[in-house]
Amino acid sequence: MSNKTFIPAFQCKVGDWKYYISMMKYGEVARQVSFAHELSSNSELGQLVQRGLSDRTKDITEYLLNSPARFLGALVVAAWGGEPTYTSITMDDPDGMLRGLDRGFGVLTFDGTQAYFALDGQHRLRAIKDAVRRDPSLGGEDICVLIVTHYNTAEGRTRTRRLFTNINRNAVKTAKAEDIVLDEDDAFAVLARRLLDDHKLLREDGRIKVITRTGEDGELRLAGNSLPKSDPKALTTLPVLYDLIQYLGWDFASAVRQRKVRPSVSELDKCYEKLADRIDQLLSACGNVSGALQSGAAARDLRSPKGREGEGHPMMRPVVQKAVARVAKEICEQGQLQWNEVLKRLSKLDWRLSAAPWCAVYNVETTKMMVGKENTELLAKLLHAHLAPASMQSIKGARREFKAIRGVNYPITEEKLAKGLAGVAQAQPGVAPSVVAELSDRVEDELRHEDADLAKE
Repeated sequence: MSNKTFIPAFQCKVGDWKYYISMMKYGEVARQVSFAHELSSNSELGQLVQRGLSDRTKDITEYLLNSPARFLGALVVAAWGGEPTYTSITMDDPDGMLRGLDRGFGVLTFDGTQAYFALDGQHRLRAIKDAVRRDPSLGGEDICVLIVTHYNTAEGRTRTRRLFTNINRNAVKTAKAEDIVLDEDDAFAVLARRLLDDHKLLREDGRIKVITRTGEDGELRLAGNSLPKSDPKALTTLPVLYDLIQYLGWDFASAVRQRKVRPSVSELDKCYEKLADRIDQLLSACGNVSGALQSGAAARDLRSPKGREGEGHPMMRPVVQKAVARVAKEICEQGQLQWNEVLKRLSKLDWRLSAAPWCAVYNVETTKMMVGKENTELLAKLLHAHLAPASMQSIKGARREFKAIRGVNYPITEEKLAKGLAGVAQAQPGVAPSVVAELSDRVEDELRHEDADLAKE
């Protein structure tokens, strides 16, 4: 730092803290503001509990480098070394129009003995340093910096630690639904909102749950990953829809999938058309849930018929929706089957909640959904075994895992699931019929050996 640094600032007071609202250039921040661990030669800083930096900074760096609409919130910075000199400035205002508005405006002067370290905004600070190093022209851009002073005394250390803890403990992360509603750069957030506006089914009032409750004072509770089974209209929630379209857009261009820079209008239009088609096809193939809803069936009756919950439609449950879309993506990405063949196989499943494979996440005895990680992963493995098994071992493993988790045998036999092995080979372009026949023979032979082994036992 040079001998003296002059920074325009407002002097403010809250509680027992005096602080300064200032403006600094990215270049100044990159040069002068440090992380606590970089100042570890000061023993006091070792007493601060500094949050670690993560890969998240890479996303912020790319955002600064690539987005014309880039904007970062204020940094909270502690000035190590004591109080700077503050000089108030009075604006020339002969007519008195600005009376009271120039309160607390002035210039901070640091004499060169102070050092800065971040109390809040470590990820943003790391991203600024990295972005300015890669593109020095960013050094001239501005960011708001809130400066508090830190003193190397027992009382000063206690105050700074308390401030750091309070800032980080009380910071409120925006809900996922809020991010989807507000983000203008994430292509999938933009596409999710467009589906709510334009898609024939999803635009219907209440079909996609966004707000679950409005309080007496107007506060909102936003939808998450679950849906009350009694909801009369909703197919799913906004956060689940966002996840679904990411799965269904598995083959979109990287410029769309990176979610930090808004794609062109034409690219978004193309993605929307493809997503809308795939959603229609998926909802039709999965027990024609779209047809039932469009014919006027109440969502709650479709999801959970009174007294016959096991007859409910699995695709009315967010956990099933995400599993189906995820597995369809994985099968297509791995080149096991084409999208149309995946749809054909989905249409042949038993679309009752108590049937296989949905019984991985639904308990017939208790009529409760089981949405823990082990159950959702089990459902994904069973869906792979039904739609596009990779091997006999994967079929056996899925059935064995079902028995371990649910305590009963899986209701679909290995023999029936194994028929999908040859079907996968047959559906792949360039695979000769003789290869398919050989695979079918091998599967049958392996099953005969297994039956013989069981008979011996």
